[in-house]
Amino acid sequence: MAEKKTSAVKKAAATKKKTPSKKEQKEELLSPVFLSTMDRYLFNNGRNYRIYNKLGAHAAEIGDRKGMHFAVWAPNAAAVGVVCDRNGWDPNANMMVALETSGIWEIFIDNMGYGELYKYAIHTKDGRILYKADPYAFSAEFRPGTASKTAKIDGYKWSDAKWLKKRAENNTFSSPMAIYECHLGSWLKRSNEDGAFLNYRELADELTEYCNYMGYTHVELMGIAEHPFDGSWGYQVTGYFAPTSRYGEPQDFMYFVDQMHQHGIGVILDWVPAHFPKDAHGLADFDGTPTYEYPDPRMGEHPDWGTKIFNYSKNEVSNFLIGNALYWYDEYHIDGLRVDAVASMLYLDYGRKDGEWIPNKYGSNGNLDAMEFFKHLNSVIRGRKDGTIIIAEESTAWPKLTEAPENDGLGFTYKWNMGWMHDFLDYMKLDPYFRKNNHNKMTFAMSYAFSEKYVLVLSHDEVVHLKCSMLNKMPGYEIDKFANLKCGYTFMFGHCGKKLMFMGQDFGQAHEWDEKVQLDWEESDRPYNKNLQNFVRDLLHLYVKYPAMYKLDDSWEGFTWVNADDADRSIFSFIRRDGSKKHSLLFVVNMTPVERDDYMVGVPVAGRYTLALDQNGLTDGTDRKVVLKAEKGECDKQPYRISYPLPAYGCAVFVFNEPDPKPKAEKKTVRKTAKKAAAK
Repeated sequence: MAEKKTSAVKKAAATKKKTPSKKEQKEELLSPVFLSTMDRYLFNNGRNYRIYNKLGAHAAEIGDRKGMHFAVWAPNAAAVGVVCDRNGWDPNANMMVALETSGIWEIFIDNMGYGELYKYAIHTKDGRILYKADPYAFSAEFRPGTASKTAKIDGYKWSDAKWLKKRAENNTFSSPMAIYECHLGSWLKRSNEDGAFLNYRELADELTEYCNYMGYTHVELMGIAEHPFDGSWGYQVTGYFAPTSRYGEPQDFMYFVDQMHQHGIGVILDWVPAHFPKDAHGLADFDGTPTYEYPDPRMGEHPDWGTKIFNYSKNEVSNFLIGNALYWYDEYHIDGLRVDAVASMLYLDYGRKDGEWIPNKYGSNGNLDAMEFFKHLNSVIRGRKDGTIIIAEESTAWPKLTEAPENDGLGFTYKWNMGWMHDFLDYMKLDPYFRKNNHNKMTFAMSYAFSEKYVLVLSHDEVVHLKCSMLNKMPGYEIDKFANLKCGYTFMFGHCGKKLMFMGQDFGQAHEWDEKVQLDWEESDRPYNKNLQNFVRDLLHLYVKYPAMYKLDDSWEGFTWVNADDADRSIFSFIRRDGSKKHSLLFVVNMTPVERDDYMVGVPVAGRYTLALDQNGLTDGTDRKVVLKAEKGECDKQPYRISYPLPAYGCAVFVFNEPDPKPKAEKKTVRKTAKKAAAK
């Protein structure tokens, strides 16, 4: 039987060869979204950073005709069609036109508008038809549906201009950053019975109130890009440009970010350029061939995760990811990205045995493509100079992660300090009797603290899969567990590095995190939990109040051990400074249930040492305020000392001023010079 003339391949070929009339050419020039030669050139060379404005689905007009323009990159497809409700999901009804050798296909469909479901019907060269979601879709069907949805992302009236201006003028490294890591789907629900999600707008109002009350400066959101399976927490992405429809529409998420900014809270998103799932509607074998992934499974598949690995050597794939990162910054005003699983991208042998991976051209295990990808991406982000940041979750000691690309670094703003986290948790889980033999686990991180720009993290990964909640990691009876958490959190906030805590940790939730249910908020009303929550709130307010706790996070000028070697008593003491000699902070933390009524600690200068916080919280405005006067006498290799009754699991933070090292005569000269200059 003769092949029908309406076959997809012939239809596409005929359309491609047809020469447009002058009227059609004029109408095409009127379209603001059709891809120009320059658009295609930049995309094929990995430099079209706003490619999301051209690929995907966009409202368009040709003359007096209104509709949607669709464009997709499928370089090895035999033909491509758009399937949707209005054409009965017929794979041959709306065939796209191939744009020369760019690998891009496009079509304009009359009368199609926002809120309509669609997919691409990919006709492969071996005769299959694959139904794929749009890689550049701005919205997606609510799960378990897998279609893309046309959506409007322009026109939202932002009210965060002051925030953006302040962010651009701000130096992130010398500013406070206390991050609240949050999974929106399980932070708060409508009810635990039916598990219904709050929408972005409701969550914005609730979360801003909580963060402002507690004192967090930023939120970090898990799993915002569209994903089919709740249990993946958003790390198996199928819609990189679509805020998940679980919580609403794109403009609802814009409202969320806007509200956060208006309340002084930065927004960081988790971002997953490391891998993607094999779901039939996703990126895997997109045009019937390995389009977005490496073709060789020794590079293109994660053996442990069952996912595909992006082929960073392809310009179009690199452009897809870089454009996606910039999309969240530009269209949603987010303040930072936290890049998931960076180590899995950098090491060719990550999770693989000998013989299961391919060395690079130098015979080593570094993924040269991924390195270049990060340098490219982070150079672009650094060049924006708008205060936006990018953070690496990297679990090894890969060098120069936060060094500038021009200095052969990868260019991240910060790195999660995973080494500190694991040492800290290993120590805190110990019975206090055995801590003296593991004292170095708490001090070791300072030996490399300034090799990178760090964020200290207690992340979601540490409170799932039978790892126990933070509370139940702690030894002893219930009262001991809460006391241990106070000590641990005090040590963490005093240590160099920005801070991150996962939701539920601040009030000591006993249950492991479970994405299927909301946090156990009822626990926060129990006396022990409420006491811990108030203490963490006090810590956060202390952190923001005193620049000594954050201004010199990346320098020895901001940190000095007083006694790092008091292992027998498991007590740590150190000083934080901001370079001004004013309001320096002395930290003393007792990690055992043994009282030290006569504890003496060395201090650098004479004068008054005012207790700002102890295990019961802030002392300002209470009858617990203590002011100690240092006495001369060597202690802890310091010229002065103070004595303080340190309770079991006691912690104390003292504020003190240090004298200006300039002699009085020099100070007078400086003042006179300043007066003369002012007179002139």
